[in-house]
Amino acid sequence: MKKTPHKVILTEDQMPRQWFNMRSAMKEQPDPMLRPDTLQPVTEADLAPIFCEELARQELDATQAYTDIPEPVLDIYKMYRPSPLIRAYDLEKALGTPARIYFKYEGNNTSGSHKLNSAVPQAYYAKQQGLSGVTTETGAGQWGTALSVACAYFDLSCDVYMVKCSYEQKPFRRAMMNVFGADVTPSPSMTTEAGRKILAENPGTSGSLGCAISEAVESAVGSAGGKRYVLGSVLNQVMLHQSIIGLESKLAMEQLGEYPDVVVGCAGGGSNLGGLIAPFMADKLQGKKNPRIVAVEPASCPSLTRGKYAYDFCDTGKVTPLARMYTLGSGFIPAPNHAGGLRYHGMSPILSKLYHDGYMEAVSYQQTQVFEAAVFFAKHETILPAPESSHAIKGAIDEALKCKETGEEKTILFGLTGTGFFDMTAYENYLSGKMTDYIPTDEDLQKGFDSLPKIPQNENI
Repeated sequence: MKKTPHKVILTEDQMPRQWFNMRSAMKEQPDPMLRPDTLQPVTEADLAPIFCEELARQELDATQAYTDIPEPVLDIYKMYRPSPLIRAYDLEKALGTPARIYFKYEGNNTSGSHKLNSAVPQAYYAKQQGLSGVTTETGAGQWGTALSVACAYFDLSCDVYMVKCSYEQKPFRRAMMNVFGADVTPSPSMTTEAGRKILAENPGTSGSLGCAISEAVESAVGSAGGKRYVLGSVLNQVMLHQSIIGLESKLAMEQLGEYPDVVVGCAGGGSNLGGLIAPFMADKLQGKKNPRIVAVEPASCPSLTRGKYAYDFCDTGKVTPLARMYTLGSGFIPAPNHAGGLRYHGMSPILSKLYHDGYMEAVSYQQTQVFEAAVFFAKHETILPAPESSHAIKGAIDEALKCKETGEEKTILFGLTGTGFFDMTAYENYLSGKMTDYIPTDEDLQKGFDSLPKIPQNENI
């Protein structure tokens, strides 16, 4: 029997030329985003002052299954894609599991993560529309870095509001954004009305993605039409762009005669998880296959495992439309743990709907557990993973250990979303025993839930 190769890298000719819209396979659609003033579904016209025109169309289109990837976007993709599908032989051996473990590695690009997959098209559509630049937020810095790279390529300005605790924890991340010409501001800041209000209500706050989103949106809307806001996760349009991860994964596994029994991904806003599972979830929804889909989130920001399925603002300043999602409340300020990219109060409406309807599972881990898995993985597979990615590693290891107990030879696929080279302070804290776990109390969560909009939170809204 021929041994499975350590890695499979598709050729450029085999790389998907279309993105896949997971909503097209869903019998029951996510609830629409609502205007907070009228509670009516948003339209493309409502989104036009915030998003690029084509991105607004993609955000609301639930029926078109495939969207052609523009040639200029494909040209940049080919600089770092297709990304490898890797068989974790040494990890399997160390665990003593009969399971076959594969991971899709998205860290082989300058941004060090999967975020470039959506940053490139979003910058491209902004350039096509004749805009001068874009604004955004970033948590751990992967998205901000990816967008700065894409904007430099298309000669656009890039204004990044970086969550304050990450801004302080990761000086080299912000320096890297500066290299590519981005202007980086710690959030919340005194440069926007939303930031000033948040600081007045929460002096000394370490910030959150919700805070940074408020400032970035305000900055875009106040640019007299010259800029638009772009987001690196949560939105339907981002799920669309990231589907290339799952499409490549499925093609590579087909070459090996494999299909995953379990697909595991880390979950913050949902971009990488949604992209990884897209074609496999479609198979599940259409009754072709029945893989288990497992979302892994931090115990410090457990939107799926401890949140509420409700309409909520996507930002702390309450300037965005309302989205029905699993949320901890837009007013929830997560603890400053080291998985900055997973510190978002809500979750993608698409993934929230799938989880609510029972098509996905979710589990949360404390950060010391996650870093233990990260170090174990690094020693056996030679890749230093980002803290966010390490949540998926922990989930995959636990699934493999279950197989060790039962003797089942399952195929496990997980997403390794990026590298941890800018997270050495976190690794140092873990190795020195200084790292602590943050788990919100019921009282902490209730404060967040109290910030939910005072509207009917029912199935028929």
